[in-house]
Amino acid sequence: MTTVAASVPLCPASARPCTCFRPFESTCSASAAEQAKHSPGWIGDRIPRALSLFGHDVETVEVLRVAVVAVSAALVWFGLSGSVAGVDVVGSAGLLFGAWPILREAFENIKERRMTMELSMSIAILAAATISEFFTALVVTFFVLVAEELEHLTVDRGRAAIADLIDVMPHEATVRRNGIISLVPIDMIVVGDRVLVAPGENIPVDGVVKSGLSYVDQARITGESMPVKRSAGDAVFAGSINQSGALDIQVDRIGRDTSFGRIIDAIENAEQSRAPVQRLADQLAGYLVYFSFAAAIVTYLLTGNIRDTISVIIVAGACGVAAGTPLAVLGGIGRAARNGAIIKGGMHLEMLGRIDTIVLDKTGTLTFGEPRVSAIHPAAGRTEADLLRLAASAELRSEHPLAKAIVAEARLRDIAVPEPDSFDYTLGRGVTARLGDDRILIGSVKLLQAEGIDVPAGRAGDALSSEICVAVNGLYAGAFAVADEVRPEAADAIRALHAMKIRTILLTGDNAKVAERVGASLGIGTVEAGMLPEQKLERVRALAASGAKVAMLGDGINDAPALTAASVGIAMGSGTDVAKESADIVLLANNLERLVETVRIAQRTRGVIWQNFSGTIAVDALGIALAAFGFLNPLLAAFIHVSSELIFISNSARLLPAADKMRLSPRMPRADAGASTATRMPT
Repeated sequence: MTTVAASVPLCPASARPCTCFRPFESTCSASAAEQAKHSPGWIGDRIPRALSLFGHDVETVEVLRVAVVAVSAALVWFGLSGSVAGVDVVGSAGLLFGAWPILREAFENIKERRMTMELSMSIAILAAATISEFFTALVVTFFVLVAEELEHLTVDRGRAAIADLIDVMPHEATVRRNGIISLVPIDMIVVGDRVLVAPGENIPVDGVVKSGLSYVDQARITGESMPVKRSAGDAVFAGSINQSGALDIQVDRIGRDTSFGRIIDAIENAEQSRAPVQRLADQLAGYLVYFSFAAAIVTYLLTGNIRDTISVIIVAGACGVAAGTPLAVLGGIGRAARNGAIIKGGMHLEMLGRIDTIVLDKTGTLTFGEPRVSAIHPAAGRTEADLLRLAASAELRSEHPLAKAIVAEARLRDIAVPEPDSFDYTLGRGVTARLGDDRILIGSVKLLQAEGIDVPAGRAGDALSSEICVAVNGLYAGAFAVADEVRPEAADAIRALHAMKIRTILLTGDNAKVAERVGASLGIGTVEAGMLPEQKLERVRALAASGAKVAMLGDGINDAPALTAASVGIAMGSGTDVAKESADIVLLANNLERLVETVRIAQRTRGVIWQNFSGTIAVDALGIALAAFGFLNPLLAAFIHVSSELIFISNSARLLPAADKMRLSPRMPRADAGASTATRMPT
């Protein structure tokens, strides 16, 4: 059934142009709907400029245009059109009104010297009309108009699916300031505020839980299928759904700075950044138009049959490729976002679908990145507590997981950790710090040896742990053994990558024994240990120079150069900001299954695009051959053109993420908002 859709300038709920087509429901106020009647969305007071057909906004004039063409074709077919001076009045008038937008677009293309499907269709329509085949011209016009609206319907539904994915954020939140609880617009919240989230509500910010206990659905952000437990000290993401208990959250990031905001940016930028395959699709569309014109000219010269010539022009079509390719890219990026991966552009999605090698870091990537001190071996004359105090002080400002393990061990033993007087981090080697009169050097054996420090044999390192050496004032002071647990899903992820014919390489700055143990347990055949950041960079460059399509997966500052040099750089969610900024793709969840699924999505997207390419070429080649030899009349040619176009666009639409069925009930107005909130929120 056709329903009238008011064109509301701005939706009161979102302050965006309204696309809900329900002006008198809760999503739009009656006043806004009344205002819309006097806006450009209405012709007079009664006739809308747009109608809603199957949830798709169609301009009224376009519906009228299709109807006029259909009626005109019927009248011509039954001989009821009449003629004046030998000219079919109904056929000419219906064709002029119906084909006008096609002819206008073709004229613009001629001025811009571009060969397009509109131009080829216009030539076919005019050629049919010239030989008084008005029924053929009208039916071709009907097919083109309907196909165009169906194409818009599919693309709009694709965009609606993406909008459904991202348009879930609340517009206001409950905030406690100076002991007063009130509803505050999202854009008025600042970092450091305390946001109170009731059960069933969306979490509006990235932050840390200060009090409360709940299970949170993070599927939109991390792709995790099961709710996760969140209590004091745990991080939460904007766009997650608080399911069971009330939470008091301290705001860390708001708006576009949140993880959810970055997903929105990635999706919105997907249509702006054109992947190389999209440019190839446009080129293919142009070549097919040239080919159809050449085939039509040859057909006419050899047969002299204008109907066959018109059929050749009509049957060729590349709109399915031209429109289906960007739709597939948008769908792939949207599906990856639903899976918890931010892909920063279509070109990165395309390249990820082509990779044959993945280079992996170890700490924080294949392992949890939360190592713990397993042994302390102080040098003669020093105690464990003394060595821990000095090392923890030097590492206090470092973001490296091994450094955090030392600091955590000192605090676990209630050892006071003073702030260092100075701190300097040498990328991939270690830390130099000064505490009072002591100059502390912490890092690998190579770092200490480069400083001319003698490092004794028989230290803390073993096959199950990483080794961190400490020197104080130029003398060896001891060593720590730090162990990091391998992620439980890592082995399955590596096997899945190998099943996709992707080679895996482990590059790490850790010692060879630890690296080889991890590599062997996961089935990684190539392991290179003791690598500095510049060595990782050179190794990635060498792989790329050999012709490999390389993806680099890492999480630390020392991975940033290699992430930039790889064909595709991928950062883990727990990684440093430097790694995330350097990466082309960010996995929000610290789970290697998300990597595998993202690669699958990229490969599937690439497969769909090439299915469309090969299918379009095959259909056009076969159709042109059949039309040239007289096996297709113009009507059948038009049907094949439209059908193939819709099939290829629908094929791309399969990639779009399913609409989010989890909808939150609108917040009900409360007269005693502050009081009622206080009774159900943590204090």
